[in-house]
Amino acid sequence: MLQSRWLGRVRYSDAQALQRALFANTSEQYLLLLEHPKIYTLGVRTDLKNILVAPASVGAEMTRTDRGGDVTYHGPGQLVGYPILNVPDEVNRTPKHVYKIEQLVIDVLGELGLEGAGRLEGYPGVWVGAEGPDPRKICAIGVRISRNRSMHGFALNVKTDLSMFGHIVPCGISDKPVTSLQREGIEVPMETVVDTFARLGAHAFDDGTYLHQSVGFKSSDRDTTGRDVHQSPTLENAGEDVVYGVKTNLAKRMDRAGIDENEFLSIGERKPHWLRAKANMGSQFQEVKRTMRRLSLATVCEEAGCPNIFECWADGTATFMINGEDCTRACSFCMVQTNHPKPLDPLEPTRVGEAVKEMNLSYAVVTAVARDDLSDGGASGFASTIKEIRRIAPGAKVEVLIPDCKGDVESLAKVFDEHPDVLNHNLETVARLQQVVRPSASYARSLAVLSLAKEAGLVTKSSLIAGMGETMDELVCALRDLASVGCDIVTIGQYLRPTEKHFPVARWITPEEFHELGEIGERFGIGHVEASPMVRSSYHAKSSFGSIGRSQRLIRV
Repeated sequence: MLQSRWLGRVRYSDAQALQRALFANTSEQYLLLLEHPKIYTLGVRTDLKNILVAPASVGAEMTRTDRGGDVTYHGPGQLVGYPILNVPDEVNRTPKHVYKIEQLVIDVLGELGLEGAGRLEGYPGVWVGAEGPDPRKICAIGVRISRNRSMHGFALNVKTDLSMFGHIVPCGISDKPVTSLQREGIEVPMETVVDTFARLGAHAFDDGTYLHQSVGFKSSDRDTTGRDVHQSPTLENAGEDVVYGVKTNLAKRMDRAGIDENEFLSIGERKPHWLRAKANMGSQFQEVKRTMRRLSLATVCEEAGCPNIFECWADGTATFMINGEDCTRACSFCMVQTNHPKPLDPLEPTRVGEAVKEMNLSYAVVTAVARDDLSDGGASGFASTIKEIRRIAPGAKVEVLIPDCKGDVESLAKVFDEHPDVLNHNLETVARLQQVVRPSASYARSLAVLSLAKEAGLVTKSSLIAGMGETMDELVCALRDLASVGCDIVTIGQYLRPTEKHFPVARWITPEEFHELGEIGERFGIGHVEASPMVRSSYHAKSSFGSIGRSQRLIRV
């Protein structure tokens, strides 16, 4: 079965990290469909003479890649497809794979109403008017096959700004122009192109069945495999970064997503018995609270209103929150306040280390607010805190729950290089709800962060919140995606609405459903899935780490 995903607009570096993870960690058949911000990519056979201007001068990035071919352009209005597939070990397998991709593109274009698309002898890709005097390239193709798996793929110009190709010699071909569906007179929404590739790709690359998930607004709920799993975008920039400081009203986002709050539970809805936490403010709880106040430390337990605070603090554990108390993002499920944050406190890492020692913790969890105002997204704060915990309390293991740091590889490396025992980054929700629930984040980027951490040799962990209107099938697809990038630990818990200004609760997930999700995740290959109504990211963190196989853990020297 083909796993097709429309990821919206994704930075090239994020897409490459995700590709590498799907290449290395799973045998699942994937077709990633997305757009890139403006970027020129150089294949292994690129002649630098084919780059005619400095990319930055026309508002574009440039990067080298390990695909075949010469230089090409990616940008908004162009559909990029990355088939991450099992390829038979046979004679001429690369030309055969390219031929298969070409045929898929030709079939899609034919269904969209473009006649005359085909191959041009000696020139890989798909062309319009190939048999006439004026062949025009509409789709570039470049692939890499290694260890019987494929990477990279095709770039189809739907309504691309074709002037961007004028700053290079596209694919090293100087005497033949590029074109697009729009230039050829075919006006078609990107979602229609995406849907067609997902459907026909299932026949081209697999057995004709597929599961398709989309980051975007307004689900079409079309049936693809006999189950209600197909979610389709209507915004062509779904998944694009939201600029810091620009906030979209939650009600407007919900309306754009076709979500009717009246169909959700009211904030006064009585919780079922399995969601009623018993308050226990005994001596151990009070001692943890005094320690945090004396050392001027914040905990996510308090800031996020965690329902497990009484249980965890009574057990002498807490999750430290560094880098201040004000977040630069406004996720609609989170109680942490959004504001312009204060400068970092350089002594905070030391105070966290002292608290870990004083509380005699053998396992410390450290998280933080998102700090998009900082050049490294707050990564230095995590690195310093890990160092100080290990200096002051050397016997303690350290789990960090990090923001995405805007996907910046150098920033993330600051954290990775300190080798935390567990690197946690939360996916939070299913693909369809990403832009409503966490508008400044990206489904693809979160998977990319986990992928990069896995490449660095770390034990990886993530979390999903259930009960925000997603289907069970969507949760299963998210678990499959986490398993496919090699995630070692996943937590799944019930969403609880903090205030009436936050995203509403759609329904209460039963303990039996959580148990089923846990079993499914572990069948997919996730080392440990902690799934129950009261679970949160750091809930039972120590025991979750202890439950995964030794081979999955980082061995620090």
